[in-house]
Amino acid sequence: MLRPLEGIRVLDLTNVLAGPLCTFQLALVGAEVIKVEVPGTGDLARQLGADPELNQRLMGASFMAQNAGKRSVTLDLKQARGRAVFERLVATADVLVENFRPGVMARLGTGYDELSRINPALIYCAISGFGSDGPLRGNLAYDQIIQGLSGVMSVTGDAATGPLRAGFPICDTLGGLTAAFAITSALLARRQGGQGAFIDVSMLEATLVAMGWVVSNYLIAGEEPQPMGNDNFTTSPSGAFRTRDGLLNIAANKQEQFVALCRVAGRPDLADDPRFARRGDRLSHRAALTAEIEVALASRTAAEWEPLLNQAGVPAGRVLSVPEILSHPQVAGCGLVRQFGDVPGAGRGISVTTAGFRLSGCRPDVDRPPPRLGEHTDEVLRGLGFTDDEIATLRAEGAI
Repeated sequence: MLRPLEGIRVLDLTNVLAGPLCTFQLALVGAEVIKVEVPGTGDLARQLGADPELNQRLMGASFMAQNAGKRSVTLDLKQARGRAVFERLVATADVLVENFRPGVMARLGTGYDELSRINPALIYCAISGFGSDGPLRGNLAYDQIIQGLSGVMSVTGDAATGPLRAGFPICDTLGGLTAAFAITSALLARRQGGQGAFIDVSMLEATLVAMGWVVSNYLIAGEEPQPMGNDNFTTSPSGAFRTRDGLLNIAANKQEQFVALCRVAGRPDLADDPRFARRGDRLSHRAALTAEIEVALASRTAAEWEPLLNQAGVPAGRVLSVPEILSHPQVAGCGLVRQFGDVPGAGRGISVTTAGFRLSGCRPDVDRPPPRLGEHTDEVLRGLGFTDDEIATLRAEGAI
């Protein structure tokens, strides 16, 4: 398997999701990721997830979801000896990722200005809710906060149910993926120019960029986006439709797809109806068209309609649960889910998702399970030249 970031050392000082997801993406393509955690508690995500026993073990499901492949080191950056160890580690690193509020690292004496003097080639990536400037820079920011401020909630749900948050931490996820892309870009630039860089990732801005179509309708067309539930705001019929036993997503975005939908559903007359003849007509009469289509779809189940429509060139797919899609043949055999047997600290085997792409035919992967808190402290410090006696002293002092 190609490992394009092999030989790149990443220091991961992040917590919960956006930062850990970013560094997990880097680990999947070969980077050595050292997770630097607070002694005793570590990443807050170690205590989060649906399994209380794992949370108590500091191996919560939320932590394990995006920390496989990393090594864990515990350092107290509030202690002078801990910072000294950290600075020796920084001297060996290519990348540092943190997701504290702006200014926190600088107050500890470990901000970009200080660390770039130790390692001028260091690529320092700061992920925060709002970036390092602007009136909101100092605010605490979690995914829910960014979903509300960004407009995501304003366009989710419908007139009766919205504003509604997305069903997973979408803003944290977008922030983490944006950071991973920015870091790989900076690594390429460093290869050409030799210099490090400071990367400032705003979850709010990353989310707005991902909302491109919605935002552009306002910026370019002057149309304020509205929540439309399961309907596609760009075309009709495109959305979730009731069948005999459940919902079926249909995206008949092209004229020929609409005609094929009408034919397969047994209502070819709808394609000739003046209310639905053209794209604009179908948008104007969306409710009436949806009602007609759902009457026709009531004759079969969603599972029966799905192959019939796809074979006719009409994009269609059932609305599945997470367990249903994970067991679906499209996903179950593709290697997306990685299994680790008897993970130390967890007391059991676990499964996590890996990369959502293949590289030269291979799916990026990691070779070690999520780490116990501080599992690799001694190993990493020995690699920095510390003796066992020095390590024991640092531990006795609480610096590690």
